Amino acid sequence: MLNRRVFLTSLTALALSTSVAFAQETLKIAFIPQENPEKLLGDIDVITSWMGEQLGQPVLGFVTFDHAAAVEALRNGDADISFMGALPFVLAEAEMGAEPLVSEIYRGYPSYAGRIFVRNDSGIDTLADLKGRDIAFADPVSESGYLYPLDLFVEEGLFEGTRGADNFFGNIFFAGGYQQAMQAMANGLVDAAGASQYADMLLTPNQQAEIKVIGESVQIPSHAVIARPDLDEDIKARFTTMMMSLNSPENQHLLTYLYGPDGYVVSDVAAYEGVREKAKKYGLLR
Repeated sequence: MLNRRVFLTSLTALALSTSVAFAQETLKIAFIPQENPEKLLGDIDVITSWMGEQLGQPVLGFVTFDHAAAVEALRNGDADISFMGALPFVLAEAEMGAEPLVSEIYRGYPSYAGRIFVRNDSGIDTLADLKGRDIAFADPVSESGYLYPLDLFVEEGLFEGTRGADNFFGNIFFAGGYQQAMQAMANGLVDAAGASQYADMLLTPNQQAEIKVIGESVQIPSHAVIARPDLDEDIKARFTTMMMSLNSPENQHLLTYLYGPDGYVVSDVAAYEGVREKAKKYGLLR
């Protein structure tokens, strides 16, 4: 059974450079590794430079090992703000009072789904066909990259809970991000991948033509940008205003350096209630 505290305390953030002595006025931002790490590092350099200019203070971005490490970075004060999925947000909210500032918009909506992807030539057409097969999920503390795709099998009556999953699948792997899970599936290392409905965009056009979707979850609130609870209110307000300015035509080109959303909206805490209920269902929240 998944254990919330294990995930929130077992891993620490991996900074781009552990030798940097952070000045008090430096804003530290954690990024989650949902795509190619080398590309992400380059994107972070560009966007944090722009953020520093807009905010008038140094901004340091770093990549965490996974969602759990991002939560831990906020808890320890190693990060002030973090890009984060809906599930780790509600865990951080319950654990430390983390606050969502803005949420992503994709394809015109502030929500998306989790999907199960397989190769066209796999002979797999239904979720039941994956019995005894190997599957890669993105991250154990991810809504679209684990919990919601996993719940598709539970809702279909194929097994109960995470222990049932261990007996149903041949092997379960956590790849470390959407792109990693999708590449494992596309390259035949596993039979299926559980990831965001947009994760196929992280594959090449040829790979996209060779895969299909056999399951899709209910809608999930989009990824958010969240802050530790004791972060200065003025900084939170200025950061939110800056992020909303990315919706302006002159700034929209910068969205490609922030996982490529269409834009941002101010977060609605109530929108995450369904995620809280799903987390309770799997023992992640009381």
